[in-house]
Amino acid sequence: MSQSLSKTFAELERDLIPEGGPRISTMRNYRFCIVVYPPDKEFGLRREVQKLGENLEQSGWVVKTISLQQLLFARLRRLEGGIEWLIEREKAVSARNPQRGLTVLEQKLTRELEGPEGIAMDVAREIGEFVTAHPDQAERTLALIGRAGALYPFFRNSALLKHIDGHTHHVPVVLLYPGIREGATGLSFMGQYRPDTDYRPRIYG
Repeated sequence: MSQSLSKTFAELERDLIPEGGPRISTMRNYRFCIVVYPPDKEFGLRREVQKLGENLEQSGWVVKTISLQQLLFARLRRLEGGIEWLIEREKAVSARNPQRGLTVLEQKLTRELEGPEGIAMDVAREIGEFVTAHPDQAERTLALIGRAGALYPFFRNSALLKHIDGHTHHVPVVLLYPGIREGATGLSFMGQYRPDTDYRPRIYG
């Protein structure tokens, strides 16, 4: 059974602010971790994120929040025809075959989201632009990546941190992961997929 969100975030905060620097990973020069939480606790999670941000800012930190939902919508708007075309396309196909409609949508979005030039590139760009704009705060900046549930069922999060590794300017990164933890390293995205154990980062929760 997963522990409470308040306890999870207390542990995370404790490991972020030691004098010697964040201890969110057991691997040197690998500043990534995952906070896993039940998908139905999204609003509780947001309260804990707000509290964490306030506490860190009081300690002289800057928190950069990145919404995967916003990045998804930005990519959809850049598609030929935009979001409206994609919606109409899915409706037209679903009218003939509902399952085929979802498949067409999934194929289109998967090409947009996955790989090093997918949404991982957008995340890295957001972090890079923030660090460039605030160079004097880079050593005490935390990147919080959230709203991952908006990508279900079109994106698997296991590759996201792998693709942004080396492109975060050494800023510690926390991925907020809606799902279920199985064992030490297994994570099931939204509690719907077979648990994925292809995770290097430390997992909280």
